[in-house]
Amino acid sequence: MNNEIVQFLARVDPFSFLPKEEIERLADTVTLARHPKDTILFIQGESHMDHLYVVMDGVVERYTEEFGRKTFRGFAEEGDIYGGVSLLLNAGVSLRTVRVEEEATFCLVPKADFLDLCARYEEFREYFSNIFGKRMLEKSYGAMAGRSTRTQEETGLPLLNQRVESIYSDDIAVCRPEEPIQEVAARMVRKSCSAVLVEGPDGRFVGILTDRDLREKVVAGGLSPALPVSSIMSSPVASVSEDALVSEAILAMVQKNIKHLAVTDASGRVLGMTSDEHLLLSQTHSTIYLIRDIHKATQLDDVMDKHAQLPLLFKTLINSGVKAERLTRLISACSDAILRKLVEFALNELGPPPVRFTFMVLGSEGRNEQTFKTDQDNAVVFEDVPPESLDSVTDYFLKFGDKVCTWLDRAGYDFCKGGVMAKNPMWCRPISAWKKYFTDWIHTAEPEALLQASIFFDFRSGFGDDSLIHELRAHLFGSLGQWAGFFRHLTENTLVFKPPLGFFRSFVVESKGKHRNKLDIKSAMTPIVDYARIYALKNRISATNTLERLKKLVTAEQLSHEDYEDISQAYVFLMQLRLVHQVRQVTELREEPDNHINPKDLTRIEQNTLKEIFKRVERYQGQLRIEFTGEGFVIT
Repeated sequence: MNNEIVQFLARVDPFSFLPKEEIERLADTVTLARHPKDTILFIQGESHMDHLYVVMDGVVERYTEEFGRKTFRGFAEEGDIYGGVSLLLNAGVSLRTVRVEEEATFCLVPKADFLDLCARYEEFREYFSNIFGKRMLEKSYGAMAGRSTRTQEETGLPLLNQRVESIYSDDIAVCRPEEPIQEVAARMVRKSCSAVLVEGPDGRFVGILTDRDLREKVVAGGLSPALPVSSIMSSPVASVSEDALVSEAILAMVQKNIKHLAVTDASGRVLGMTSDEHLLLSQTHSTIYLIRDIHKATQLDDVMDKHAQLPLLFKTLINSGVKAERLTRLISACSDAILRKLVEFALNELGPPPVRFTFMVLGSEGRNEQTFKTDQDNAVVFEDVPPESLDSVTDYFLKFGDKVCTWLDRAGYDFCKGGVMAKNPMWCRPISAWKKYFTDWIHTAEPEALLQASIFFDFRSGFGDDSLIHELRAHLFGSLGQWAGFFRHLTENTLVFKPPLGFFRSFVVESKGKHRNKLDIKSAMTPIVDYARIYALKNRISATNTLERLKKLVTAEQLSHEDYEDISQAYVFLMQLRLVHQVRQVTELREEPDNHINPKDLTRIEQNTLKEIFKRVERYQGQLRIEFTGEGFVIT
């Protein structure tokens, strides 16, 4: 037994919480390691940890990296610990890059011993875990949700389709903005909680204080614990409705990179709190866990099969009645995660980008409306550079685009047949060139220009500098305001797409070929997508998702609530048919997914609903014709 290690660990929390005999036993398995200055111990998101690291002497720097830039996260010195959260909650993958700042000695606690202590000693475990970490380690997800009157067995729904109301904690810790940080931190220790809501004078919650705020802003950042809570709280408080699904709550946390959500009722009143570990770690076979696997991937092969796993995962969700809007957002979230990981791999191979850039996604991905049958529509926008640098900068981004697009194709996202990809020199340009593209398309009534507008005007950033996207969108809206004739031309082009309904209200299907007796459900949805795009552009609505655009139009009083319910329900029904068809093709028929549906395979109710939707789509197209071309009439 090493007495030096015993004495050292006995002074370090949370080992000091353990019985002396446990520390003595642990000392027999602990090893010592010494590393010189500038040694990189772990790389964020890549290095797998086999030990808990306790600093005996020296200084260690912890930081994160993004786009080649380092963000300082704090120093670790004598008695500080690294790796507990990574081992417990992140499958042993390091959450930070760790570099030795000054030559340092570490006590290395084997992973198995660390997890064993967490399992047997509550106080020790709670030191590392958040407010729900204890339950995560001790209980199953069902036990955590046990206080709900509607259990999983009663509802028969998969966990991702449970409502948030069944799994949040109503034991809320509250403080006031002016209270000293130290007092509130002590209260968090007494209540064994990792987050406190900050209540303003009017009774509304104005912020949240978390363990991470205390560690990074006070301990590592050197702020005085005597300062008021308002100086370090995070604001505003991210929230989710109690009626939302678990899948929605998890997705919000993953996308916002946060660990806590307030749970609210219909009036906005906060009912309780939930956390990412509470939700995420319970879903070992969920889509969100698939996203986490993508984030943790360290090589290309770890990513290549992820897209193919989606149909089987979504089959249960579809059978349980999850709405199409949520499904397409989850599909898009997986696609975004795959794209970001592939971009990271490309940047690692090519080196840091020479200038600011964004990898822009377009079309259905730009609208967050991807299905299981999708190809690539993407581009690269980079900041303007001096003429003498343009060729070399363009060459870098073309190589970058070629890598990413090629890998996306391998991952299941087919090359765009029209060549709308970042590997194409035409779509890998500086922002000034993109502005000229947009201006030319707006002022040109030719079919090709209008086709480009319908693809490229549904754009968002998939990876990179969002400010370039905002600049391009501002240019788009400014250019539209200078040329009202664009909307007439775009509408005329849009009206070419007709719902597949004949004169006698029979379905118009293909008469020959591979898809004989079938209709293209994607083309049938196009008029609704076009309708939302035209009105969104006219009203300078930056949202790209079709349903979000329609909601924004209601808020802007450009669409009535009745019309919104009508057209949004039609769109959701069509998307649902499309997704159900594709999932069945992949999981049951073992076919490549497509968008062609035989109306005879639908129930009588579905056929009648489809016909009614097509009739209403014709009416909305008539509305477009009258408003933007001055011709025609509304079909009723």
